[in-house]
Order: sequence, then structure tokens, then C-alpha cells
Amino acid sequence: MGILDRFATIVKANINELLDKAEDPAKMVDQYLVDLTESLAEVKKETAGVMAEETRTQRAVDENAKESERMEGLARKALTAGNEGDARVFLAKKQKLDATGAELAKAAEAAHANADKMRQMHDKLVSDIEDLKARRETIKAKAAVARTQEMVGGFTSGSDKAESVIEAFNRMEAKVDRELDTADAMAELNEKPADDAAALEAKYADAADDAAVDDALAKLKADMGL
Repeated sequence: MGILDRFATIVKANINELLDKAEDPAKMVDQYLVDLTESLAEVKKETAGVMAEETRTQRAVDENAKESERMEGLARKALTAGNEGDARVFLAKKQKLDATGAELAKAAEAAHANADKMRQMHDKLVSDIEDLKARRETIKAKAAVARTQEMVGGFTSGSDKAESVIEAFNRMEAKVDRELDTADAMAELNEKPADDAAALEAKYADAADDAAVDDALAKLKADMGL
């Protein structure tokens, strides 16, 4: 029947495998819950219909069997009353009922098998939904941790790049310092040698100036009678 074909994949579906293959299990678990809940509503409705069909066909089998027994009972009564012709009529009706009963029994057996399959689908959907609900928060928590690890990895990579840039600047600074030290050394080497005689000459020139001042002071004091 069509409903069994439509829902055959539900029985075969393995939610765990589907989640393992999903790129984003956190989003997929919500989507699966929505899909499975919608499927459950339809399966529940169809299952109820198939179970009702099973009940109806079984009732028809039971009623037919009861009528067949009644015909046989009437045939017995007719024979007891010496009415063989009437007995033959009742037995002929019983044979027709028995033939119909065989077909009804097949239909009832098929309806029972279909009802079992639908109940399996229904029970599996309920189990999958409960399992997903129980695992949803765990899956989402793991997904959040994975995203955090990825973000931290990105920051670590950026930190490594920044560290490389800093190291490059440090190398450049060290190179400039070396060049400045070299320039200072060269400037020191390029200075003229110190002239010791010139330094002493300045010393004695200052002494001569002091002596001249002393002489001028003494002369002034003599003029003033001091």
C-alpha cells in the first residue's frame, strides 16, 4: 500500500549516521526534530487508519465464521427434522461463506502485517524524537565548543603573525642601533688629535692677563695715595 512505501525509509533511517555526516549537527538536529515531528503526526494518523482496517477485516472474518457455524447448525436441525433438502440448502450457503471466509482471512492477515509495520514506524519515530531531544543540548554544546576552538585557533594564528611583525621591527631597530654606533665611532675617529701645547698656552695666557690687572690695580692705588 502507498503509505508503507512512503514511510519505508523512516524505518531504515539512522539518525546517528545522518548527524555524523552533517556539516552543522546543531542546526541539523533541530531540522530533524521538525521533520520527524511532522512525519510522526502523519504516521500516527495513517497508523490509526491501518489499525482500524485491521480491526474491521478481523471483525468481518469473525462474523463470517459465526454465520458459517449457524448455517451448519441449521443443516443439522433440518436433518434431525428429516428435511434433507433443507439441509442441503444450508450446507450450500455454508460453503459459500467458507469460501468468502478464506478471502477475508487473507485480507485480515495482510491488514495485520500492515498494522505491525505502521506500529514499528510509529514507535521508531517516537524513539528517534526522544533520542534527539535528549541529545540536542549536548550536540549544541559540542558544536559551540568546536566553534570556540576554531575562533581561538584564528586568534592564535593572528597572534603569531603579530609576533612575527614585532620580531621584524626588533631586528630593524637593532640594525639601526648598530649603524648609529658605527657612525658615532667614525665621528670620534674623524676628530682632530688634542693639542696639549695649545691647552697650556691658554692657561698661561690667562695668568698673564691676571698679572696685568694686578699691576694696573697697584698703580691706581699709588696715584690715590692709598
